[in-house]
Amino acid sequence: MYISVDGILTHYDDRGSGDVIVILQGWGTELSLYEGLISHLSKTHRVIAPELPGFGETPEPPSAWSAAEYSSFVLSFLDLLNVKKAILLGHSNGGRIIIKTVGSGANLEVPKIILIGSAGLVHEKTPEQLRRQKRYKLGKALLSSAPVKLVFPDALEKFKQRSGSADYRNASPVMRDTLVKLVNEDMSALLPSIRQPTLLIWGELDDATPVSDARRMEKLLPDGGLVVVKGAGHYCYLEQPLFVYRVLDSFLGVN
Repeated sequence: MYISVDGILTHYDDRGSGDVIVILQGWGTELSLYEGLISHLSKTHRVIAPELPGFGETPEPPSAWSAAEYSSFVLSFLDLLNVKKAILLGHSNGGRIIIKTVGSGANLEVPKIILIGSAGLVHEKTPEQLRRQKRYKLGKALLSSAPVKLVFPDALEKFKQRSGSADYRNASPVMRDTLVKLVNEDMSALLPSIRQPTLLIWGELDDATPVSDARRMEKLLPDGGLVVVKGAGHYCYLEQPLFVYRVLDSFLGVN
């Protein structure tokens, strides 16, 4: 299915009936990775899952977006579908957008929240990370200068491609700047204002958003509860789906 949201032709899935669950994807993923979740949850709920701008079949945003702009997009999307009340489920970056949306007091009734390997916390940088960041900034400043750009017009782009994480290297220029905006915003101050019952599901071996993040979120959330999936990583819902489905059903009150 497709719908135009703020001028962006958005691909989405809308399946099942009953109370609404909205699934927000992680960075760099597409809806096919959530087919199992959608199929299971749509047996008892109406499940709506958009591909966010820059992922899957949905075009990139017109400029680098922050969590606030993704949140605004999601709210516009739900408004077009006349959804006023929804359980929100987010994986990785999708969780970050949910924290921003609910923590900022959006005009949407959210009875429950599910965060799976959620992003949103900023860690203190190690000395080596600080040194690497300094080298990157110096290199970027040098290659951005007019004389260098005139002689070596592709040098800055090649430098960016060699720097940063795999997600950063594999992204387009707009999505790279988007990623930088997202990962540098700490959502911890918003968590205490989220009063809804919040289920945290985390892979024990998650090396993208470590379990220590989950424990910190659980402490900051007024009504948060953590379930750790043993032996699983960042995609615990794919690695141990039956266990995750049982946890979800219990939280949602499905018999």
